[in-house]
Amino acid sequence: MPLVAGIDSSTQSCKVVVCDSDSGEVVREARAPHPDGTEVHPEAWWSALNQASDGLLDEVAAVSVAGQQHGMVAVDELGAVVRPALLWNDTRSAGDAQDLIEELGGPAAWVKAVDNVPNASLTVSKLRWLARNEPDHAARTTGVMLPHDWLTWRLTGAGAEPTTDRGDASGTGYWSATENAYRPELLERAFGRRIQVPRVAAPGEAVGRTPSGALVAPGTGDNMGAALGLGLGPGDAVVSLGTSGTVFAVSDGATQDPDGIICGFADATGRFLPLVCTLNAARVLTAAASMLDVDLAGLDALAMAAEPGAEGVVLLPYLDGERTPVLPDAAGSLHGLRRSNMRPENIARAAVEGMLCGLADGLSAMTDTGIPVNRVLLVGGAARSAAVRAVAPTVLGARVVVPRPAEYVALGAARQAAWVLAGTAEPPVWDTGEPEAEAEAVDAPHVRDRYTKARRAVHGV
Repeated sequence: MPLVAGIDSSTQSCKVVVCDSDSGEVVREARAPHPDGTEVHPEAWWSALNQASDGLLDEVAAVSVAGQQHGMVAVDELGAVVRPALLWNDTRSAGDAQDLIEELGGPAAWVKAVDNVPNASLTVSKLRWLARNEPDHAARTTGVMLPHDWLTWRLTGAGAEPTTDRGDASGTGYWSATENAYRPELLERAFGRRIQVPRVAAPGEAVGRTPSGALVAPGTGDNMGAALGLGLGPGDAVVSLGTSGTVFAVSDGATQDPDGIICGFADATGRFLPLVCTLNAARVLTAAASMLDVDLAGLDALAMAAEPGAEGVVLLPYLDGERTPVLPDAAGSLHGLRRSNMRPENIARAAVEGMLCGLADGLSAMTDTGIPVNRVLLVGGAARSAAVRAVAPTVLGARVVVPRPAEYVALGAARQAAWVLAGTAEPPVWDTGEPEAEAEAVDAPHVRDRYTKARRAVHGV
């Protein structure tokens, strides 16, 4: 059977999976690290892709890239990178986002225009930052791409037409999922003049070939890739616990949230992917383990030894600032400490509960807008934690399913590649296998209530 390859170019690494195009069975895989930081030269991604894919892509018939969303790759008229890419987690453009919101008339005006409210993560805010703070680089910039756009362009040859897809384009702040079109006047408002943007390819469209002849799919953003890899359907929501934390679900209609909590993204299939993102997820647990001088297994053991609610100890986990709610300059803080509860077990439990409470707020925002959620699929590195699995049904207040461990973003990219290869109207159906764990909702509202009270007391939101 023909083989296809899916590439996940994430914040931390590049993962490549090679799959049977009919069944989705993974036949080989590899990875290579990315540099740490909030800005990275795209050549580092290309180097990691070549390292991870060495020998893996020789026999594939099609390939696709799913990449971290929002990153700004500024290029000149020859396609050369003007400066290191600003990544989604670079918060220096928070003030520029606020200025853009006010200039257009407030959050509701942005939601009406592009289904999203600018924040420091969105590309539109980063372009405003570049124009204001690096005029020499801005003067050289004639085009902008997203990380997956740039890698797809490199795969098809530097002389090819840059392309993107609906999913990743919907996270720029100058493309509307509702209208299925760019809003060039917003791009001009942010940057001061119009620059070139990639063509938005149709779902399932081949956008070129690699030098070896493999078809190249449009690619997509990492969250859209995960939705494809998981085979997400109506009534399913995903809580993904990686470097960032995300909550998303597939919807047949566009979502417009005037509060700006829900990002009104498109997905990679022609549907929509309402999403809430937090900056702080798995690294909250690693930081807590370091503070308590234990490894992650030790943190699990401590958290499992504490009662739900950690005897009143609450962690607001804004260790790297926060995107949702919009608190780019916030810091993490512990609340409710008393001599009677100030023990490692409660600190560990509060770290797990605090990380999940931020995502539970996102899940509630979705259901409040009418998006049905019958079950939550818990994925990402932190989903391997025994404490997270135990606490999630309590904090999320939903039935929680933990799929078997897999590189779902890369699998989603591979599934898109198989779709392009097949030339069908819908992507192929792949079996994701039986879940590793499943648990029904547990009612413990005091955990969320204490978290909400602490957040409002400190940050007023």
